[in-house]
Amino acid sequence: MTDIKKRWKERVHAALLEIAAQSVPAGTAAPEIGLDAVVAEFPPKPELGDIGFPMFSYAKLLRKNPAAIAQEMEKRLAGGSAEASEGSAKAVGPYLNVFFDRSATSAEILRRGEDAGWNASRPMAGRKVMIEFSCPNTNKPLHLGHLRNNILGESLSRITAAAGAEVRKVNLINDRGVHICKSMLAYQVYGGGRTPEDEGLKSDHFVGKYYVMFNTLKAEDPAAEAKAQELLRRWEAGDPEVMELWKIMNKWAVDGIKTTYARQGVSFDQYYFESLTYMKGKDEVLDGLKQGIFYREEDGSVWVNLEDIGLDRKVLLRKDGTSIYITQDIGTAIYRHGDWPFEQLVYVVASEQQYHFKALFEILKRLGYDWAKNLYHLAYGLVNLPSGRMKTREGTVVDADDMIDELSALAEKEIVAKGRDASVGDVKAVAEKVALGALHYYLLQTSPTKDMLYDPEQSLSFTGNTGPYIQYMGARASSILRKREQGEGNAAAGKISLDKLSSDADWALIRRLASFPEALELAARAKEPSVMAAYAHDVAADFSTWYRDNPVLTSPDPDLSASRVALVRSVKTTLQAVCGMLCIPFLEVM
Repeated sequence: MTDIKKRWKERVHAALLEIAAQSVPAGTAAPEIGLDAVVAEFPPKPELGDIGFPMFSYAKLLRKNPAAIAQEMEKRLAGGSAEASEGSAKAVGPYLNVFFDRSATSAEILRRGEDAGWNASRPMAGRKVMIEFSCPNTNKPLHLGHLRNNILGESLSRITAAAGAEVRKVNLINDRGVHICKSMLAYQVYGGGRTPEDEGLKSDHFVGKYYVMFNTLKAEDPAAEAKAQELLRRWEAGDPEVMELWKIMNKWAVDGIKTTYARQGVSFDQYYFESLTYMKGKDEVLDGLKQGIFYREEDGSVWVNLEDIGLDRKVLLRKDGTSIYITQDIGTAIYRHGDWPFEQLVYVVASEQQYHFKALFEILKRLGYDWAKNLYHLAYGLVNLPSGRMKTREGTVVDADDMIDELSALAEKEIVAKGRDASVGDVKAVAEKVALGALHYYLLQTSPTKDMLYDPEQSLSFTGNTGPYIQYMGARASSILRKREQGEGNAAAGKISLDKLSSDADWALIRRLASFPEALELAARAKEPSVMAAYAHDVAADFSTWYRDNPVLTSPDPDLSASRVALVRSVKTTLQAVCGMLCIPFLEVM
């Protein structure tokens, strides 16, 4: 539908320019109307058309009544081979409403039944987009906030790739700093050389346990904070004993975190480690100091003054010469562009870091990196839970693995309660997929910038605006196609006929399927996975309504049955494609 809509928009624009040229005296410049000024809307009722162009905004420019403009537009757009194959335009009051040719659109949708055909429209083809997300610390396991970050980054990456871009997913492992040294110090005091296997703990949880135990150590030893700082200084000096423990504990943490990634369906093309990039940032800052871009305070610390762009003064190197987060982010960005010259780099990081990224982007510009103008911060809000709903591992921090475990257990109970345990096969495996579908959809359906309240039980509902509902509709479509392959019904005796899919109910579903490219382009350009989440629910809901009122396999007309089976196949292909972008496991049986 996107391509048809674009072509109609171009025709409307051309017709408006013709009217504008004739609306002024000879020798006078016609009013300028840009293509972007041509607005297309979806009419509130199907009988009013498939897209509508309001004429209100052109009345002053053209010195005509909006309804009169619409009438003249209809006359100018009447006839022509292009219009005949793609529909017709009709003036309805101040609107020019366009009715697509249903047979041509239906034929296109049925051809997409096997492979979706979405590659026909790739608005971001040729672009190289790098997306950074997750970026955990190696002193504790992932938590609920990471789950939202992970799935936003993974989903946006898949959406952007589906829109035609070459995408590179990267992760910056925060494996240095005093917080890492705190878990190391606590392990030195309390660990006794034990391993995760010795205590039967997932390796990142094992490391996180000692980070929490640092609070105990502080209560017992007033010098604990100073000792952690001393460990950091020894680490930066390359002390062999400290480096050895650091490597062991970091491997435990990273191995455990990667297990959670695999469970969530998240992957990366490249990992960066702060321990390997922070020195590059220090070198860049010192070079900028020589150039006069930065300045040194009396205590030896290095700063940048960003007050001229409405920010503040920002420290880049401490007085002892050690770097901070923004220093290493400078180095990491430069390394990345050198590794893979991107057209855009998207940082998926919480909203509370907006100031940080404004400063980072400006500093890179001042250092002379032209590509810094293409850096983008995709900020996302907090995730909160109803009080007491989920277990926590560290105070108010909800552990990611615990969350998925709890959801899987709840999903398993729901499957058993509905009497579906005998038909789904491996109940635990299906329950895990339902849990991930529930979690990911719930985290993606809200615009990233908004804070959200995550209700685990509500997210697992098999009805309403949820992931399991979409999974269930995908399974329903799969069931119909499976029964057709097994010989049920009389579709095998029929032929696909576009004339059979001519009702308003058929058209409502077909039009929804046809709007896939438009939803994809909007989601990719706006960096809004919530657009695809809404589209997935709309397809599922429209299919549910259509299926309820339009028997597929039991229709007495073989041609009608065969045509409806072809439409169901397109629904399934579409839901599979969208679920893939949303990291929702598609289920053939549910």
